[in-house]
Amino acid sequence: MNYLAHILLSGDHKELRIGNFIADSVRGKDFSKFPADVARGITIHRLIDSFTDSHAIVRESKDLIRPVYGLWSSVIVDLYYDHFLAANWSRYHDQDLESFTLDFYEDLNKSWEILPRRIQRFYPIMVEHNWLYSYRTIQGMGVILYQMDQRTKNKSKMQFALKELQDHYKELESQFHRFFAELQDYSNDLIKKMPLD
Repeated sequence: MNYLAHILLSGDHKELRIGNFIADSVRGKDFSKFPADVARGITIHRLIDSFTDSHAIVRESKDLIRPVYGLWSSVIVDLYYDHFLAANWSRYHDQDLESFTLDFYEDLNKSWEILPRRIQRFYPIMVEHNWLYSYRTIQGMGVILYQMDQRTKNKSKMQFALKELQDHYKELESQFHRFFAELQDYSNDLIKKMPLD
């Protein structure tokens, strides 16, 4: 799953959200420099990624685009799934998406001193262009996929993956909703089992 999903799956716990968001920029298993609930968010992120990567429905989505994008299929499907989450946001959260994303950016800013440098570097750009909110439209996805392709020095060819999203839209959307219901249950169980400060 990509950024928006990881944040949502943290529930209403601000520090879990921070940890879940920064996890890909944290190396190793020593999270002692982070507050306890941020460290738990990092752990939850990694468990969510393992659950997602091994799930049969997610494999179905990857198989739709694997002949064109190979190993990049996982990253692209993560982005597709964030699109479907954003486009159907009211189905999954009571707060409107724009307010939700702006509140999250403010939470990140308040936690600035613990953010990995990579996050600090892209934070201003993310806020200026409101990446999380832009996932909701096809046009926004086109921009995100183009930017991701630039980060891979055009090796991934992700900028062209909008075609497959549009070609397989209904099938991918159905796969997302079926999978995300299971992922929400899994994530909720993880949070319940972890004592929070």
